Amino acid sequence: MVRRTGCETDWVDGRDVWFHDATAAVSDDCEPEWMDSEDPLFILYTSGSTGKPKGVLHTTGGYLLQAAMSMKYVFDYRDGETYWCTADVGWVTGHTYIVYGPLAIGARTLMFEGVPTYPAGDRFWQVIAKHDVNLFFTAPTAIRALHGLGDELVTRHDRSSLRIIGSVGEPINPEAWEWYHRVVGDGRCPIVDTWWQTETGGVMITPLPGAHALKPGFASFPFFGVEPALLDEQGAEIEGWCRIPGNQTILASPRFAPSTAIINA
Repeated sequence: MVRRTGCETDWVDGRDVWFHDATAAVSDDCEPEWMDSEDPLFILYTSGSTGKPKGVLHTTGGYLLQAAMSMKYVFDYRDGETYWCTADVGWVTGHTYIVYGPLAIGARTLMFEGVPTYPAGDRFWQVIAKHDVNLFFTAPTAIRALHGLGDELVTRHDRSSLRIIGSVGEPINPEAWEWYHRVVGDGRCPIVDTWWQTETGGVMITPLPGAHALKPGFASFPFFGVEPALLDEQGAEIEGWCRIPGNQTILASPRFAPSTAIINA
């Protein structure tokens, strides 16, 4: 158990130990274990937003290569910079972009304990100013919530250290994107709007800062080695023009009828 907050603890003798006692005699050196590239690295469960959570196994070599490459090129990491991903390490974003990706390229990665609105709504911006954060990666839900609190909570803090800001976890609406770019990034920081999944382990679609034109709400281009494809329900690739069947209840609404969803594959 970690002595962190000073609160009373439900202690069970014979089961619980203090972390500082258990680690006092442990060496700082840790000899690495040599692994095969296809050896399992970890199993992480999907979020369950589209069905029952599924356990996803990522292997050592492929996952670490993707984590390192995407960390290096999506965020254009430079030696000595401070990078902060606000995710929880229990989710794949935290796994890949707090722990494995940054550490694989020797980056300085910031780990945050708490929520963006406690003890006040400027907590994120306070941390950025305190630690001179250069690269900042957070979720659209947080961006929208902080947008609703107003600009002053942001602008009262120095954010001149920021160079690149990013979005992860869900689509970001254009209004939130514009505010993020204009207020948080002072209109000068590129936004890397990323798309990926627990199953992929790392970024699949993203703009590259300085290389791609940015468009609010669009993740834009596939990352290196990624070839996007549309598949039908049988798993066959769809080529050319296709019609995507929507929810008939929704499409029957006067708001949408007689519109049709058509995309160019």
